[in-house]
Amino acid sequence: MKRSLVAGSGSVPDKRPPLDALSASGSPAEAGSAFGGVDEAVWIEVIHKMDEVYNDLLQYEVVLEEKNAALEDSQQFIESVLASMSDILIVCNRHGAIDEVNDSLRRFIGQDEGELRGRPVCELFADEASRQRARDFFSAARPATVQDCELRIMGRDGSPLPVSLNCTPRLSGTGKLVGMVLTGRPVGELRRAYHALRQAHEDLKRTQQQLLQAEKMASLGRLVAGVAHELNNPISFVLGNVLAIRRYTARLQTYLEAVHDEPGQRAPELEALRQELRIDRIMQDLNPLLDGMTEGAERTRDIVDGLKRFSAIDRSADQVFNLAAVVGRAVRWVARSGLRDFAVKADLPSELPVIGSSGQMQQVLMNIVQNACDATAGCEAPSLEISAEQHDGMIVLYFADNGSGITEANLARLFDPFFTTKPVGQGTGLGLSISYGIVERHGGRLEAANRPQGGALFSLSLPLAPS
Repeated sequence: MKRSLVAGSGSVPDKRPPLDALSASGSPAEAGSAFGGVDEAVWIEVIHKMDEVYNDLLQYEVVLEEKNAALEDSQQFIESVLASMSDILIVCNRHGAIDEVNDSLRRFIGQDEGELRGRPVCELFADEASRQRARDFFSAARPATVQDCELRIMGRDGSPLPVSLNCTPRLSGTGKLVGMVLTGRPVGELRRAYHALRQAHEDLKRTQQQLLQAEKMASLGRLVAGVAHELNNPISFVLGNVLAIRRYTARLQTYLEAVHDEPGQRAPELEALRQELRIDRIMQDLNPLLDGMTEGAERTRDIVDGLKRFSAIDRSADQVFNLAAVVGRAVRWVARSGLRDFAVKADLPSELPVIGSSGQMQQVLMNIVQNACDATAGCEAPSLEISAEQHDGMIVLYFADNGSGITEANLARLFDPFFTTKPVGQGTGLGLSISYGIVERHGGRLEAANRPQGGALFSLSLPLAPS
Protein backbone atom coordinates (compact mmCIF):
# COMPACT_ATOMS: atom_id res chain seq x y z
CA MET A 1 0.00 0.00 0.00
CA LYS A 2 1.31 3.45 -0.93
CA ARG A 3 1.91 5.93 1.85
CA SER A 4 1.49 9.74 1.75
CA LEU A 5 3.06 12.41 3.86
CA VAL A 6 -0.16 14.51 3.68
CA ALA A 7 -2.39 14.13 6.71
CA GLY A 8 -5.95 12.98 6.36
CA SER A 9 -7.24 10.33 4.04
CA GLY A 10 -3.94 9.91 2.27
CA SER A 11 -4.67 12.26 -0.70
CA VAL A 12 -4.54 16.01 -1.13
CA PRO A 13 -8.03 17.54 -0.38
CA ASP A 14 -9.58 19.81 -2.96
CA LYS A 15 -9.88 23.23 -1.24
CA ARG A 16 -10.63 25.30 -4.32
CA PRO A 17 -13.77 27.48 -4.05
CA PRO A 18 -16.49 25.90 -6.17
CA LEU A 19 -17.63 27.70 -9.27
CA ASP A 20 -21.21 27.50 -8.00
CA ALA A 21 -20.24 29.99 -5.32
CA LEU A 22 -19.81 32.62 -7.98
CA SER A 23 -23.07 31.84 -9.71
CA ALA A 24 -24.96 31.64 -6.44
CA SER A 25 -24.14 35.17 -5.58
CA GLY A 26 -26.14 36.49 -8.51
CA SER A 27 -24.87 39.23 -10.71
CA PRO A 28 -21.25 40.23 -10.92
CA ALA A 29 -22.05 43.25 -8.86
CA GLU A 30 -23.44 41.04 -6.12
CA ALA A 31 -20.41 38.73 -6.40
CA GLY A 32 -18.04 41.62 -6.28
CA SER A 33 -19.76 42.89 -3.14
CA ALA A 34 -19.57 39.42 -1.61
CA PHE A 35 -15.83 39.03 -2.27
CA GLY A 36 -14.84 42.57 -1.62
CA GLY A 37 -15.06 43.81 -5.17
CA VAL A 38 -12.68 41.21 -6.65
CA ASP A 39 -12.99 40.75 -10.37
CA GLU A 40 -14.17 37.37 -11.73
CA ALA A 41 -11.12 37.02 -13.97
CA VAL A 42 -8.93 37.17 -10.94
CA TRP A 43 -10.77 34.29 -9.35
CA ILE A 44 -10.51 32.24 -12.49
CA GLU A 45 -6.76 32.84 -12.51
CA VAL A 46 -6.60 31.81 -8.86
CA ILE A 47 -8.46 28.63 -9.63
CA HIS A 48 -6.06 27.80 -12.47
CA LYS A 49 -3.09 28.37 -10.18
CA MET A 50 -4.64 26.11 -7.60
CA ASP A 51 -5.06 23.39 -10.22
CA GLU A 52 -1.40 23.67 -11.15
CA VAL A 53 -0.34 23.48 -7.50
CA TYR A 54 -2.60 20.49 -6.97
CA ASN A 55 -1.15 18.67 -9.97
CA ASP A 56 2.40 19.39 -8.77
CA LEU A 57 1.47 18.11 -5.33
CA LEU A 58 0.11 14.89 -6.82
CA GLN A 59 3.32 14.38 -8.79
CA TYR A 60 5.39 15.00 -5.67
CA GLU A 61 3.29 12.46 -3.82
CA VAL A 62 3.85 9.82 -6.53
CA VAL A 63 7.61 10.42 -6.48
CA LEU A 64 7.62 10.32 -2.69
CA GLU A 65 5.73 7.04 -2.64
CA GLU A 66 8.20 5.55 -5.14
CA LYS A 67 11.12 6.67 -2.98
CA ASN A 68 9.43 5.23 0.11
CA ALA A 69 9.01 1.89 -1.67
CA ALA A 70 12.68 1.92 -2.75
CA LEU A 71 13.69 2.80 0.78
CA GLU A 72 11.70 -0.11 2.18
CA ASP A 73 13.30 -2.48 -0.35
CA SER A 74 16.76 -1.21 0.57
CA GLN A 75 15.99 -1.62 4.25
CA GLN A 76 14.78 -5.20 3.75
CA PHE A 77 17.86 -5.98 1.66
CA ILE A 78 20.20 -4.60 4.32
CA GLU A 79 18.37 -6.52 7.06
CA SER A 80 18.59 -9.78 5.09
CA VAL A 81 22.31 -9.24 4.47
CA LEU A 82 22.98 -8.51 8.13
CA ALA A 83 20.95 -11.55 9.20
CA SER A 84 22.92 -13.83 6.88
CA MET A 85 26.37 -12.58 7.97
CA SER A 86 28.47 -15.13 9.80
CA ASP A 87 30.78 -12.40 11.14
CA ILE A 88 29.63 -10.38 14.12
CA LEU A 89 28.60 -6.73 13.58
CA ILE A 90 28.28 -3.96 16.21
CA VAL A 91 27.23 -0.41 15.36
CA CYS A 92 28.01 2.13 18.11
CA ASN A 93 27.57 5.85 18.53
CA ARG A 94 30.50 8.16 19.07
CA HIS A 95 30.44 7.51 22.84
CA GLY A 96 30.71 3.72 22.51
CA ALA A 97 27.04 2.85 23.20
CA ILE A 98 25.54 0.06 21.10
CA ASP A 99 23.01 1.16 18.46
CA GLU A 100 22.61 -1.98 16.35
CA VAL A 101 23.90 -5.59 16.31
CA ASN A 102 23.33 -8.48 13.93
CA ASP A 103 22.01 -11.98 14.55
CA SER A 104 25.50 -13.50 14.55
CA LEU A 105 26.52 -11.51 17.61
CA ARG A 106 23.27 -12.32 19.41
CA ARG A 107 23.82 -16.02 18.84
CA PHE A 108 27.47 -15.69 19.81
CA ILE A 109 26.87 -14.09 23.22
CA GLY A 110 23.31 -15.37 23.85
CA GLN A 111 21.64 -11.96 24.44
CA ASP A 112 18.75 -10.17 22.71
CA GLU A 113 19.00 -6.90 20.86
CA GLY A 114 16.87 -5.16 23.49
CA GLU A 115 19.39 -6.10 26.18
CA LEU A 116 22.32 -4.87 24.10
CA ARG A 117 21.01 -1.62 22.72
CA GLY A 118 22.32 1.38 24.66
CA ARG A 119 24.94 -0.61 26.60
CA PRO A 120 28.63 0.35 26.40
CA VAL A 121 30.35 -1.91 23.93
CA CYS A 122 33.26 -2.50 26.33
CA GLU A 123 30.91 -4.51 28.59
CA LEU A 124 30.81 -7.28 25.98
CA PHE A 125 34.45 -8.20 26.54
CA ALA A 126 35.68 -10.76 29.04
CA ASP A 127 38.88 -9.28 30.49
CA GLU A 128 40.06 -5.85 31.47
CA ALA A 129 42.72 -5.68 28.77
CA SER A 130 40.10 -6.26 26.06
CA ARG A 131 37.74 -3.72 27.62
CA GLN A 132 40.49 -1.09 27.79
CA ARG A 133 41.40 -1.74 24.16
CA ALA A 134 37.75 -1.28 23.20
CA ARG A 135 37.64 2.05 25.07
CA ASP A 136 40.67 3.18 23.09
CA PHE A 137 38.61 2.84 19.91
CA PHE A 138 36.50 5.84 21.00
CA SER A 139 39.10 7.87 22.87
CA ALA A 140 40.34 10.04 20.00
CA ALA A 141 38.26 12.74 18.33
CA ARG A 142 38.69 11.05 14.97
CA PRO A 143 39.69 7.40 15.61
CA ALA A 144 41.67 5.61 12.94
CA THR A 145 40.72 2.33 11.35
CA VAL A 146 41.78 -0.75 13.36
CA GLN A 147 42.51 -4.04 11.56
CA ASP A 148 42.69 -7.57 13.01
CA CYS A 149 42.71 -6.68 16.69
CA GLU A 150 42.27 -9.85 18.74
CA LEU A 151 40.05 -9.35 21.80
CA ARG A 152 38.13 -11.73 24.05
CA ILE A 153 34.34 -11.55 24.07
CA MET A 154 32.25 -13.21 26.75
CA GLY A 155 30.46 -16.15 25.11
CA ARG A 156 26.99 -17.38 25.84
CA ASP A 157 28.35 -19.97 28.27
CA GLY A 158 30.46 -17.39 30.12
CA SER A 159 33.76 -18.48 28.64
CA PRO A 160 36.07 -15.92 26.98
CA LEU A 161 36.23 -16.44 23.22
CA PRO A 162 38.92 -14.82 21.04
CA VAL A 163 37.60 -12.65 18.20
CA SER A 164 39.55 -10.82 15.50
CA LEU A 165 37.93 -7.35 15.28
CA ASN A 166 38.04 -4.61 12.67
CA CYS A 167 36.94 -1.11 13.73
CA THR A 168 35.94 1.58 11.19
CA PRO A 169 34.70 5.15 11.88
CA ARG A 170 31.10 5.90 10.83
CA LEU A 171 30.70 9.40 9.34
CA SER A 172 27.70 11.57 8.54
CA GLY A 173 27.00 13.14 5.17
CA THR A 174 29.03 16.18 6.18
CA GLY A 175 32.01 14.09 7.28
CA LYS A 176 31.30 14.37 10.98
CA LEU A 177 32.04 11.38 13.22
CA VAL A 178 28.79 9.83 14.42
CA GLY A 179 30.04 6.47 15.65
CA MET A 180 32.05 3.31 15.01
CA VAL A 181 31.35 0.05 13.23
CA LEU A 182 32.96 -3.12 14.63
CA THR A 183 33.10 -6.32 12.62
CA GLY A 184 34.84 -9.51 13.67
CA ARG A 185 35.22 -13.22 13.24
CA PRO A 186 35.77 -15.81 15.98
CA VAL A 187 39.43 -16.79 15.90
CA GLY A 188 38.62 -20.32 17.07
CA GLU A 189 37.22 -21.23 13.65
CA LEU A 190 40.27 -19.80 11.91
CA ARG A 191 42.60 -21.63 14.24
CA ARG A 192 40.76 -24.90 13.75
CA ALA A 193 40.86 -24.46 9.98
CA TYR A 194 44.55 -23.59 10.12
CA HIS A 195 45.27 -26.57 12.37
CA ALA A 196 43.40 -28.90 10.02
CA LEU A 197 45.29 -27.48 7.04
CA ARG A 198 48.60 -27.83 8.82
CA GLN A 199 47.80 -31.38 9.89
CA ALA A 200 46.86 -32.29 6.32
CA HIS A 201 50.12 -30.78 5.10
CA GLU A 202 52.14 -32.74 7.66
CA ASP A 203 50.31 -35.95 6.74
CA LEU A 204 51.01 -35.31 3.07
CA LYS A 205 54.71 -34.74 3.77
CA ARG A 206 54.90 -37.86 5.91
CA THR A 207 53.11 -39.92 3.27
CA GLN A 208 55.48 -38.63 0.61
CA GLN A 209 58.48 -39.60 2.74
CA GLN A 210 56.98 -43.01 3.37
CA LEU A 211 56.38 -43.59 -0.33
CA LEU A 212 59.95 -42.56 -1.08
CA GLN A 213 61.20 -44.92 1.61
CA ALA A 214 59.02 -47.73 0.27
CA GLU A 215 60.36 -47.18 -3.24
CA LYS A 216 63.89 -47.13 -1.84
CA MET A 217 63.26 -50.43 -0.06
CA ALA A 218 61.85 -51.94 -3.25
CA SER A 219 64.97 -50.87 -5.15
CA LEU A 220 67.13 -52.24 -2.33
CA GLY A 221 65.26 -55.55 -2.54
CA ARG A 222 66.01 -55.84 -6.24
CA LEU A 223 69.65 -54.96 -5.58
CA VAL A 224 69.90 -57.56 -2.80
CA ALA A 225 68.38 -60.18 -5.06
CA GLY A 226 71.00 -59.47 -7.72
CA VAL A 227 73.87 -59.43 -5.21
CA ALA A 228 72.69 -62.68 -3.62
CA HIS A 229 72.54 -64.32 -7.02
CA GLU A 230 76.04 -63.14 -7.88
CA LEU A 231 77.45 -64.25 -4.50
CA ASN A 232 76.06 -67.73 -4.86
CA ASN A 233 78.59 -68.79 -7.51
CA PRO A 234 81.82 -67.74 -5.73
CA ILE A 235 80.57 -69.29 -2.49
CA SER A 236 80.04 -72.55 -4.37
CA PHE A 237 83.61 -72.27 -5.68
CA VAL A 238 84.96 -71.75 -2.16
CA LEU A 239 83.07 -74.77 -0.82
CA GLY A 240 84.21 -76.93 -3.72
CA ASN A 241 87.83 -75.88 -3.31
CA VAL A 242 87.75 -76.47 0.44
CA LEU A 243 86.50 -79.99 -0.12
CA ALA A 244 89.25 -80.58 -2.70
CA ILE A 245 91.92 -79.22 -0.33
CA ARG A 246 90.59 -81.49 2.39
CA ARG A 247 91.09 -84.50 0.12
CA TYR A 248 94.56 -83.28 -0.85
CA THR A 249 95.43 -82.84 2.80
CA ALA A 250 94.61 -86.48 3.49
CA ARG A 251 96.83 -87.58 0.61
CA LEU A 252 99.72 -85.36 1.73
CA GLN A 253 99.40 -86.70 5.24
CA THR A 254 99.62 -90.25 3.89
CA TYR A 255 102.66 -89.37 1.76
CA LEU A 256 104.51 -87.68 4.60
CA GLU A 257 103.91 -90.57 6.90
CA ALA A 258 105.27 -92.93 4.23
CA VAL A 259 108.37 -90.83 3.68
CA HIS A 260 109.04 -90.46 7.39
CA ASP A 261 107.72 -93.86 8.39
CA GLU A 262 110.53 -94.95 10.72
CA PRO A 263 112.17 -92.25 12.80
CA GLY A 264 115.52 -94.00 12.92
CA GLN A 265 115.77 -94.18 9.13
CA ARG A 266 114.91 -90.52 8.44
CA ALA A 267 117.57 -88.57 6.62
CA PRO A 268 119.07 -85.87 8.82
CA GLU A 269 118.52 -83.24 6.13
CA LEU A 270 114.79 -84.10 5.78
CA GLU A 271 114.32 -84.21 9.52
CA ALA A 272 115.91 -80.80 9.94
CA LEU A 273 113.83 -79.37 7.11
CA ARG A 274 110.71 -80.88 8.65
CA GLN A 275 111.44 -79.21 11.95
CA GLU A 276 112.35 -75.92 10.31
CA LEU A 277 109.16 -75.72 8.26
CA ARG A 278 107.01 -77.00 11.13
CA ILE A 279 105.37 -79.55 8.92
CA ASP A 280 103.81 -81.37 11.85
CA ARG A 281 102.19 -78.13 13.16
CA ILE A 282 100.87 -77.33 9.68
CA MET A 283 99.34 -80.79 9.32
CA GLN A 284 97.68 -80.41 12.70
CA ASP A 285 96.21 -76.98 11.79
CA LEU A 286 95.00 -77.90 8.33
CA ASN A 287 91.84 -79.71 9.40
CA PRO A 288 90.66 -76.98 11.86
CA LEU A 289 91.36 -74.32 9.23
CA LEU A 290 89.41 -76.22 6.63
CA ASP A 291 86.59 -76.77 9.09
CA GLY A 292 86.40 -73.02 9.77
CA MET A 293 86.43 -72.21 6.08
CA THR A 294 83.69 -74.73 5.46
CA GLU A 295 81.56 -73.38 8.28
CA GLY A 296 82.01 -69.76 7.10
CA ALA A 297 81.17 -70.64 3.51
CA GLU A 298 78.09 -72.62 4.58
CA ARG A 299 76.91 -69.75 6.78
CA THR A 300 77.43 -67.32 3.91
CA ARG A 301 75.50 -69.68 1.66
CA ASP A 302 72.63 -69.73 4.15
CA ILE A 303 72.61 -65.93 4.31
CA VAL A 304 72.58 -65.66 0.53
CA ASP A 305 69.79 -68.21 0.36
CA GLY A 306 67.81 -66.22 2.90
CA LEU A 307 68.38 -63.01 0.94
CA LYS A 308 67.13 -64.65 -2.21
CA ARG A 309 64.05 -65.97 -0.45
CA PHE A 310 63.36 -62.64 1.22
CA SER A 311 63.86 -60.33 -1.76
CA ALA A 312 62.79 -62.41 -4.72
CA ILE A 313 59.20 -62.87 -5.81
CA ASP A 314 57.88 -66.23 -4.64
CA ARG A 315 56.71 -68.27 -7.58
CA SER A 316 55.65 -71.20 -5.42
CA ALA A 317 53.82 -69.79 -2.42
CA ASP A 318 52.18 -73.06 -1.44
CA GLN A 319 55.14 -75.07 -0.28
CA VAL A 320 55.58 -76.70 3.11
CA PHE A 321 58.32 -75.05 5.18
CA ASN A 322 59.47 -75.13 8.78
CA LEU A 323 58.20 -72.02 10.58
CA ALA A 324 60.65 -72.56 13.46
CA ALA A 325 63.61 -72.27 11.08
CA VAL A 326 62.18 -69.07 9.58
CA VAL A 327 61.78 -67.61 13.09
CA GLY A 328 65.40 -68.42 13.91
CA ARG A 329 66.63 -66.87 10.68
CA ALA A 330 64.58 -63.68 11.26
CA VAL A 331 65.89 -63.36 14.83
CA ARG A 332 69.50 -63.80 13.69
CA TRP A 333 69.18 -61.12 11.02
CA VAL A 334 67.59 -58.55 13.33
CA ALA A 335 69.96 -59.32 16.21
CA ARG A 336 73.02 -58.94 13.99
CA SER A 337 71.82 -55.63 12.53
CA GLY A 338 71.12 -54.17 15.98
CA LEU A 339 73.57 -51.76 17.59
CA ARG A 340 72.94 -52.88 21.17
CA ASP A 341 72.47 -55.95 23.32
CA PHE A 342 68.99 -57.18 22.37
CA ALA A 343 68.28 -60.54 24.02
CA VAL A 344 65.86 -62.90 22.30
CA LYS A 345 64.67 -66.07 23.99
CA ALA A 346 62.83 -68.49 21.69
CA ASP A 347 61.07 -71.55 23.13
CA LEU A 348 59.79 -73.30 20.02
CA PRO A 349 59.44 -76.91 18.81
CA SER A 350 62.06 -78.00 16.34
CA GLU A 351 59.44 -78.60 13.62
CA LEU A 352 56.49 -76.33 12.83
CA PRO A 353 55.36 -77.26 9.33
CA VAL A 354 53.11 -74.71 7.62
CA ILE A 355 52.07 -74.15 4.01
CA GLY A 356 52.83 -70.91 2.19
CA SER A 357 55.74 -68.67 1.29
CA SER A 358 58.74 -68.84 3.56
CA GLY A 359 60.10 -65.56 2.13
CA GLN A 360 56.91 -63.63 2.86
CA MET A 361 56.62 -65.16 6.32
CA GLN A 362 60.24 -64.20 7.02
CA GLN A 363 59.31 -60.63 6.13
CA VAL A 364 56.46 -60.73 8.67
CA LEU A 365 58.61 -62.21 11.43
CA MET A 366 61.48 -59.79 10.83
CA ASN A 367 59.03 -56.88 11.03
CA ILE A 368 57.65 -58.09 14.37
CA VAL A 369 61.09 -58.72 15.84
CA GLN A 370 62.40 -55.36 14.55
CA ASN A 371 59.44 -53.52 16.08
CA ALA A 372 60.12 -55.21 19.39
CA CYS A 373 63.78 -54.21 19.14
CA ASP A 374 62.78 -50.57 18.51
CA ALA A 375 60.13 -50.57 21.26
CA THR A 376 62.63 -51.71 23.90
CA ALA A 377 65.26 -49.12 22.98
CA GLY A 378 64.87 -47.29 26.29
CA CYS A 379 65.03 -50.36 28.51
CA GLU A 380 68.06 -51.30 30.58
CA ALA A 381 67.83 -54.96 29.51
CA PRO A 382 65.84 -55.13 26.25
CA SER A 383 64.43 -58.54 25.64
CA LEU A 384 61.93 -60.48 23.55
CA GLU A 385 60.37 -63.82 24.44
CA ILE A 386 58.98 -66.04 21.66
CA SER A 387 56.75 -68.96 22.57
CA ALA A 388 54.31 -71.22 20.74
CA GLU A 389 51.06 -73.10 21.30
CA GLN A 390 49.38 -75.74 19.13
CA HIS A 391 45.67 -76.47 19.22
CA ASP A 392 42.91 -77.33 16.76
CA GLY A 393 45.29 -77.60 13.82
CA MET A 394 46.70 -74.09 14.43
CA ILE A 395 50.06 -72.84 15.59
CA VAL A 396 50.11 -69.60 17.59
CA LEU A 397 53.38 -67.73 18.07
CA TYR A 398 53.60 -65.15 20.88
CA PHE A 399 56.10 -62.28 20.76
CA ALA A 400 56.30 -60.56 24.18
CA ASP A 401 58.71 -57.65 24.72
CA ASN A 402 59.48 -55.62 27.84
CA GLY A 403 59.00 -52.19 26.26
CA SER A 404 56.56 -49.44 27.16
CA GLY A 405 53.61 -51.03 25.38
CA ILE A 406 51.15 -49.53 22.90
CA THR A 407 48.77 -46.69 23.73
CA GLU A 408 45.05 -47.33 23.34
CA ALA A 409 44.77 -44.64 20.65
CA ASN A 410 47.53 -46.26 18.56
CA LEU A 411 46.35 -49.81 19.20
CA ALA A 412 43.25 -49.32 17.05
CA ARG A 413 45.29 -47.90 14.14
CA LEU A 414 48.34 -50.14 14.41
CA PHE A 415 47.69 -52.06 11.17
CA ASP A 416 46.49 -49.06 9.13
CA PRO A 417 48.60 -48.23 6.05
CA PHE A 418 51.11 -45.39 6.52
CA PHE A 419 50.48 -45.19 10.27
CA THR A 420 53.70 -44.98 12.25
CA THR A 421 54.86 -43.54 15.56
CA LYS A 422 58.44 -43.19 14.36
CA PRO A 423 59.91 -39.89 13.12
CA VAL A 424 59.75 -39.02 9.45
CA GLY A 425 62.37 -40.95 7.50
CA GLN A 426 62.71 -43.75 10.08
CA GLY A 427 59.48 -45.61 9.43
CA THR A 428 57.22 -46.05 6.41
CA GLY A 429 54.10 -47.14 8.29
CA LEU A 430 53.71 -50.05 5.86
CA GLY A 431 55.44 -52.89 7.72
CA LEU A 432 52.60 -54.06 9.95
CA SER A 433 49.98 -53.30 7.31
CA ILE A 434 51.78 -55.48 4.74
CA SER A 435 52.43 -58.14 7.38
CA TYR A 436 48.74 -58.22 8.28
CA GLY A 437 47.83 -58.81 4.63
CA ILE A 438 50.45 -61.56 4.23
CA VAL A 439 49.21 -63.42 7.30
CA GLU A 440 45.60 -63.17 6.12
CA ARG A 441 46.57 -64.62 2.72
CA HIS A 442 48.14 -67.55 4.59
CA GLY A 443 44.85 -68.20 6.36
CA GLY A 444 46.07 -66.83 9.69
CA ARG A 445 45.64 -63.82 11.89
CA LEU A 446 47.97 -61.19 13.34
CA GLU A 447 46.91 -59.39 16.54
CA ALA A 448 48.47 -56.93 18.99
CA ALA A 449 47.76 -56.24 22.65
CA ASN A 450 49.43 -55.05 25.85
CA ARG A 451 50.78 -57.37 28.53
CA PRO A 452 49.45 -56.94 32.10
CA GLN A 453 53.00 -56.69 33.42
CA GLY A 454 53.98 -54.18 30.74
CA GLY A 455 55.17 -54.36 27.18
CA ALA A 456 53.51 -55.35 23.92
CA LEU A 457 52.29 -58.81 22.92
CA PHE A 458 51.93 -59.82 19.26
CA SER A 459 50.24 -63.11 18.41
CA LEU A 460 50.63 -64.81 15.02
CA SER A 461 48.22 -67.65 14.18
CA LEU A 462 48.78 -69.95 11.20
CA PRO A 463 47.26 -73.28 10.15
CA LEU A 464 49.59 -76.24 10.46
CA ALA A 465 50.38 -78.30 7.40
CA PRO A 466 48.55 -81.65 7.35
CA SER A 467 50.80 -84.50 8.39
